[in-house]
Amino acid sequence: MTLNVVATPIGNLKDITLRAKEVLEQATLVLAEDTRSIKKLLTLLDISLGDKQYISSHAQSTPGALQRALEACIGHENIALVTDAGTPAISDPGSLFINEFRKTYPESIVVPIPGVSAVVAAVSVSGFPGNHFEFIGFIPHKKGRQTLFTRIAQTEHMIVMYESPHRIIKTLESLTECLGDRPLMIGREMTKNFEEYPVSTAKELLEYYTTHPDKVRGEFVIVVAPSYHGKHTSDTIE
Repeated sequence: MTLNVVATPIGNLKDITLRAKEVLEQATLVLAEDTRSIKKLLTLLDISLGDKQYISSHAQSTPGALQRALEACIGHENIALVTDAGTPAISDPGSLFINEFRKTYPESIVVPIPGVSAVVAAVSVSGFPGNHFEFIGFIPHKKGRQTLFTRIAQTEHMIVMYESPHRIIKTLESLTECLGDRPLMIGREMTKNFEEYPVSTAKELLEYYTTHPDKVRGEFVIVVAPSYHGKHTSDTIE
């Protein structure tokens, strides 16, 4: 039995790899956050839905649901684990299933089918030194939020985080207070038609998105430059 951890596109369907498409075609069991989303993706990629079995496994899954997903693996030689977009287990509940799968089926193997990761994609276009960075996932809504911003301000290396459109303005306000002129980059609507990657200070980016409310949509990836990177001239801020 093989569990394939399959990376899927975060926007542009052309980012699917040949290997990922092959694995998804051959898998007889697909574990996904949202089974409707993966079926839609497979259809768009011209992959037959066939006789595949689809099981939902996500952050809100109960212990019983997790156990049922594990039991569903019996009898399947090729299993695909996917998230809604990007690489499973990266700021995603997939890691819990993978860990339990290893315990339940110790003779089986788990292999990565690498592809798109919003984290790495954002770092690659930031222009900041990428030899050392820390990914902290989504910023906490309440508990520990201010403590995290204080730590970000005191950290010398690059920081990468996710944020939702509902809290991006509030987050930029907090980053303005703690980062000063330290530059950062925002990746928005990555790989999609209206993608953008403005680079500037948190204050200028706050002003930009405050005056362009039409752009406050989609998922955001924030890349904070290393503290030793120095000042940065605004890029694509209009």
